[in-house]
Amino acid sequence: MHRRAFLAASATAAAATAILVSGGAILCPREAWGYETKALAPDTMRSLIRVSRDIYPHDRLADRFYAVAMKAQDEKAAADAALKDLYESGMAKLDRLAKAKHDAPYAEVGWEADRVRLLHEIEADPFFQTVRGGLVTGIYNNQEVWPLFGYEGESAAKGGYIDRGFNDIEWL
Repeated sequence: MHRRAFLAASATAAAATAILVSGGAILCPREAWGYETKALAPDTMRSLIRVSRDIYPHDRLADRFYAVAMKAQDEKAAADAALKDLYESGMAKLDRLAKAKHDAPYAEVGWEADRVRLLHEIEADPFFQTVRGGLVTGIYNNQEVWPLFGYEGESAAKGGYIDRGFNDIEWL
């Protein structure tokens, strides 16, 4: 790859993942969405969206799907002070670790591989396990995501799979 192509690709990638913090909200102008946080600090939410993409990386998914998953956690944190503290203190700890190793907060560490190494260091932490656990349902139970993965949804309401492609082996 030539230098010019590399720089163009880097600029495009940076713009694609730009999530801004403004007042009490997080914004993604490129994807035209925004979210006003209920309990968590907007910087914490921005970082949690980056964490969620790094835990379950899917290039086909826009940041808004990760934001929706974390929005549910923000709403739970609004009703549970202990959960709010877990998210805020866990993200602060991850930011300190990132600053010590990369001189930047977690959300601003440029290389995904560096961020994933940071996550491996805290994977036994209750903060990490809570985020990861919430993402499983937050992302994969979202019906808007299913078509992006080629999943048609549950089949019982449609008569099951027997008459709907059970024997279809054209994909082989």
